[in-house]
Amino acid sequence: MRAQIKLGRIAGIEIGLHYSWFIIAILIALSLADHFRTTTPGWGPALVWGAAIVTAVLFFVTLLLHELAHSLLAKARGLRVRAITLFALGGVSQIESEARDAKSEFWIAIVGPLSSLLIGIICIGIERATTGNAGEPTTPVAAVLLWLGYINIMLAGFNMIPGYPLDGGRVLRAIFWWATKKQDRATRWAAFVGQAVAFAFILIGLYRFFVGENYGGLWLAFIGWFLLDASRGSYVQVEVLSGLRGRRVADVMEQDCPTVESHISLQDFVDEYLLRSGRRCFAVVQSNSLVGLITPGEVKRVERSDWPNTSVQSAMIPLRSLHVVSPDTPALEALELMTRQDINQLPVVSDGHLLGIFSRAQVIRYLQTHAELRAK
Repeated sequence: MRAQIKLGRIAGIEIGLHYSWFIIAILIALSLADHFRTTTPGWGPALVWGAAIVTAVLFFVTLLLHELAHSLLAKARGLRVRAITLFALGGVSQIESEARDAKSEFWIAIVGPLSSLLIGIICIGIERATTGNAGEPTTPVAAVLLWLGYINIMLAGFNMIPGYPLDGGRVLRAIFWWATKKQDRATRWAAFVGQAVAFAFILIGLYRFFVGENYGGLWLAFIGWFLLDASRGSYVQVEVLSGLRGRRVADVMEQDCPTVESHISLQDFVDEYLLRSGRRCFAVVQSNSLVGLITPGEVKRVERSDWPNTSVQSAMIPLRSLHVVSPDTPALEALELMTRQDINQLPVVSDGHLLGIFSRAQVIRYLQTHAELRAK
């Protein structure tokens, strides 16, 4: 999930917000404002809304701490962490490499919920110690602390649901991994359990909606739908990893890579190459040496009226700006590079000569063929 709002970096990790995060922040603020109006009628509107908004903002901080716990432990275990994105149902740490063993997977997964649980206990403990009662808080500070504690404890509980890829599902995967010694099988089992839990949430949520519980049931069904989609995505991911593990770029790349001379015009390139072939990526060559790459994206940056007078070389991505790989690069490493740089293809170069293109489309075709042959 990509962040639309960049907030900066912590320990080299990019922090961002997805627009959907504001949904949960607004719901928390609205729910708490309604609760505070009911339980503390002496508070004015400014105090009610102030306490509700501060609680929502501090929840953002504690949610970030939850994800930082995952990310910092992952980095300590030697994994690459690109970014943290907060969204409607929590947050996601974009860990670009896999845990090397079941023990690392277990601790990286469980440290987030443990952090949220600890924050919740501390907040409630401070509130109880300062107010000395177990009833409804009467001051804004006490109210913020109490509800921040409750929300974090609920967050820890929600994340421990054994629905992969939630933290609880990852803990379950680590246990399966430890028991079977097979990472791929453990992920498949955890994803299957996650889909079963998701279906249960959807069915229970729909039942509650139709028996009159209205939006509470719909929310449960929505959470179930999210878990189902995430579990299916994780299953696809493990199939990709299984198919590419042990493979080199040379085993997967497209060797008959289409090339185009650097001196021709964009108009000729579009008419003679792009439209006729249906290909979307062309290597630009000059004297049989790779000098760049051109896709429809680069063409569209040039005004159509200028196409006849603009050369391919003027519009291409030059070689110095490209990420290239060698034919011996592990396929998974190349795929991680494409994900990290948000690109769709990598030129495969050896001694300055283009050998092929490693692309997402070619990876998909390779995996489809691999799956068909395995099914025989």
